[in-house]
Amino acid sequence: MANTATIERRPLAGIGGALAAPFVATGRFLVQLAESGPRMRALERLHRTSDEDLKAHGLTREGEIRRILGISAAI
Repeated sequence: MANTATIERRPLAGIGGALAAPFVATGRFLVQLAESGPRMRALERLHRTSDEDLKAHGLTREGEIRRILGISAAI
């Protein structure tokens, strides 16, 4: 199953758009930076891995998420 996200980007008009443009660009940059990080790539790989494959290696999805994000088992 594939998911597709569609984002409609309309140009910001007028003086408000000109004032908001640097903030919009900064926000887009920060999102791209976060999505290109090693943790996000590891989570994407985990997302593509089936539960059967994880079980065959003696792993759980929750345990792998905790390992990737560096969350301790005791909360």
